[in-house]
Parts: sequence; C-alpha cells; structure tokens
Amino acid sequence: MITRAGTGPLRRLVVLRHAKSAWPPDVADHERPLAPRGRRDAPAAGRALAEADCLPDLALCSTAARARQTWELASAQWGTPPPVRHDARLYGADVPDLLAVVHEVPPEVETLLLIGHNPGLEELVLALAGDGLDDALDRVRAKFPTSAIAVLAWHGSGWHTLAPGRALLTAMIVPRGKKKPGKK
Repeated sequence: MITRAGTGPLRRLVVLRHAKSAWPPDVADHERPLAPRGRRDAPAAGRALAEADCLPDLALCSTAARARQTWELASAQWGTPPPVRHDARLYGADVPDLLAVVHEVPPEVETLLLIGHNPGLEELVLALAGDGLDDALDRVRAKFPTSAIAVLAWHGSGWHTLAPGRALLTAMIVPRGKKKPGKK
C-alpha cells in the first residue's frame, strides 16, 4: 500500500522503455538502431504521452542509439519538446543507479520523462510503486515491453525525496504504431 507521507507539489515520473530495436550483425549493443516496428511505435508513444497529458518538463535519455532514436521520434509528435539530457549512466542501469540519476533532477521539474532499458526500468517502476490504479501493477509485473509507458505520481518537495513504495502507478500504456499496407 502506498504511504501518504510526503508534501509538496504533485510530481510525475514517466518511464518509457525504448522502442523495438534491431539486431544487425557486428553492431555493438550500445549502437543498435530501432527496428522497423520501433520506428512505428516510438511516434505512437509520443502521441500517447500527449493524449494522456503527460508531456514532460525534462527528459532524461540513455545514450544508446535505440533510446536516442525513441526520444527523437516520440518528441517529434509534440509542438515544442522539452529539454533532454542524454546520460550514459542510464544505459544498463539498475534501480539504485536509475534512482540516483532521478534524485539529481532540479525541484522545478514536476513531470520527468525517463527513457532507458529493461530490466532496470521495469524493476524501478515496481520498486517505486507502493500501489497502482486498476490493473497497472499486474500489467507491469507480467511484462514491460518495448515502447511501454508507466506513469508514477507522488507528492514531494524535490526529486531527492522519491523512494521505494512512495509513488502511485497511475497508468501503464503500450502504444503501437500501425503498419502501412503491404509492409511487414
């Protein structure tokens, strides 16, 4: 159960797993690009964030090519994208590392978008969510696929106060782009 401790403005951590990546031969993992499905799904993720009124004040993005491409395609769906910081620490990060990066976010940011990789992102969502609306927690526990979006809400004076069990998982969305006729 979520603890109701915490004062301050409502803050939202929007977690976006990068879109589906390709596995080209002789390409280092960090440099793997998006697959065709990923290039369809990333814009759908941007549209889903806009429709859910979850546009961020700041985005933190892994430096991996597939994460950067996800950011570029998703944010291109918005009128004016927010500032983005590409952070190498997000690549392959576990929960303590992800939380350390989030704790550095300035307090004036109320909605933060975090773009990265599994298993770290899924584990972060499950660690932070003290409770969830509808079946959102069960859905994250079952699978946090590529392009999945989790929205965590909590009250706090600053990001440094975000801790395990403090947030409410308000949504889990898996947007998918439509294939063009005749395309695989």
